[in-house]
Amino acid sequence: MTGPTAPKTTGETNAPPKIRLRGVRKRFGANVVLDGIDLDITAGESLVVIGGSGTGKSVLLKCVLGLLRPDEGSIEIDGEETVGLSGRARDRVNAHIGMLFQGAALFDSLPVWENVAFGLIQGRRGKREDARARAMACLDEVGLPDRVADLFPSEMSGGMQKRVGLARAIAAQPDIVFFDEPTTGLDPIMADVINDLIVATTKELGATALSITHDMASATKIGDRIAMLYKGKLIWVGAAKDVFDSGNAHVDQFVHGRADGPITQEAEAD
Repeated sequence: MTGPTAPKTTGETNAPPKIRLRGVRKRFGANVVLDGIDLDITAGESLVVIGGSGTGKSVLLKCVLGLLRPDEGSIEIDGEETVGLSGRARDRVNAHIGMLFQGAALFDSLPVWENVAFGLIQGRRGKREDARARAMACLDEVGLPDRVADLFPSEMSGGMQKRVGLARAIAAQPDIVFFDEPTTGLDPIMADVINDLIVATTKELGATALSITHDMASATKIGDRIAMLYKGKLIWVGAAKDVFDSGNAHVDQFVHGRADGPITQEAEAD
């Protein structure tokens, strides 16, 4: 099998990066998951990382978020090196980051409004009445009526739970928002609703967005640029509008969902 072609990069600007990765490597035993990742994401940009299951997308996101420490390389946020930060220093950086988890990851024991306001109450020690007011505003932003505020997650559909997760992600008005497979488990119509809400809420915040997905409809709707991860490397980075005509055989096979091509269904650990 021939190897992937070198990355093609288009649509970049001269603005200083909000997030900057250089030479990021991560392995688990003999399995090399990230193999020298270089990537810049500018302020206010939405970048989507695509790739098959087990190609390291989640590992990349966790390294940027600080949940995993890369074996080598640099990750800067707002010009500050974050690799190795811990405790209060890491909390300070993460205070500017919102996160929509795969499956929403809501607390079953808390009503909706407390899920949305969790970071404001627990992380920032805000007053409950102020936190509830902010939660209600965020629920309105994602199209949920006031009556859902006192429901529990188990009383809501998957699409509604995803909206609550998005409301929680934007509650602290973050500079950066991460989206982990934001449309997984949703029907196509609800997935498109969530994509529209992601675009609207991040633009309203002026936030920088980093998303991971294998859903091409989502990737092309929410992304300004798309990067494809394959065998630990970014093999193509370009404008979202160009991804279906990339000139890269690996990218073309993936985005068009073809069984035949240079990508084989090898077992890879994420």
